[in-house]
Amino acid sequence: MRRHLILPDTQVKPGVPLDHFDWIGRAIKEYKPDVIVHLGDHWDFPSLSGCAGPLEKEGRRYQADLDAGNEALHRLRDAMGPFRGRKVLLRGNHEDRLTRALNASPTWAGAVGFHQFDDKRLGWEVVDYFHGSPKPIEIDGVTYAHYFPNPNTGKPIGGTITNRLAKIGTSFVQGHVQGLLQGNVQYATGLIRHGIVAGSAYLHDEEFKGMANAHWRGIVVLNEVRNGQFCEMPLTLDYLCRKYARRSLGSFLRRNYKRAAERFTLARGE
Repeated sequence: MRRHLILPDTQVKPGVPLDHFDWIGRAIKEYKPDVIVHLGDHWDFPSLSGCAGPLEKEGRRYQADLDAGNEALHRLRDAMGPFRGRKVLLRGNHEDRLTRALNASPTWAGAVGFHQFDDKRLGWEVVDYFHGSPKPIEIDGVTYAHYFPNPNTGKPIGGTITNRLAKIGTSFVQGHVQGLLQGNVQYATGLIRHGIVAGSAYLHDEEFKGMANAHWRGIVVLNEVRNGQFCEMPLTLDYLCRKYARRSLGSFLRRNYKRAAERFTLARGE
């Protein structure tokens, strides 16, 4: 049986804390997974967001967004050290902002593009978007995707784990949605399908969520992975901070960042 380590959406952008990449790297070194799966939305690309107006985009730069994501991957690599297993990185809808931007301004093609990402150079096996939707990948009977699109509308399948399992049809793990949702369904034949939605592994707040930034943040380790079966072990960023930085996450942020309690929801608690 094998072990997978899941890294949910990291949504890296300029100016956000990256300390958790050190802790996640050390966890990888300690838990020694056979496979690491990054669920996508590593590069946040706020400069390319179609949801932001010209005023919101003022001062945002593509190069700064690109550099921030590359820096975080290098920091993870340095913390985890040599790794002999498989590293899989799914591209999310935030990375797909670059594709949409190039489709809108094709004169930049070649000068700007995914070749500037350091993921492949750092040994990650990249799973691209496919015709505007996340492409899934199956590993040890578990299907991974940034999200699973409804076959009729192309929009993400949502709802409870039971609803998702009924529509996806296999054990799955996805990102895209902040927080942690997990569960399983046992069928009359004795077959058990597992599902996990984990979409947040970052320390900063997302402006669009306002007062709702108190969602779960962390990674998930899957133990005893075989033929779509597994035993999940979620590890919060607070747990990783206490384990590797020897203090609570709230205390760590307040000690290392100015006005942390104003800027970060995670800095307000112990």
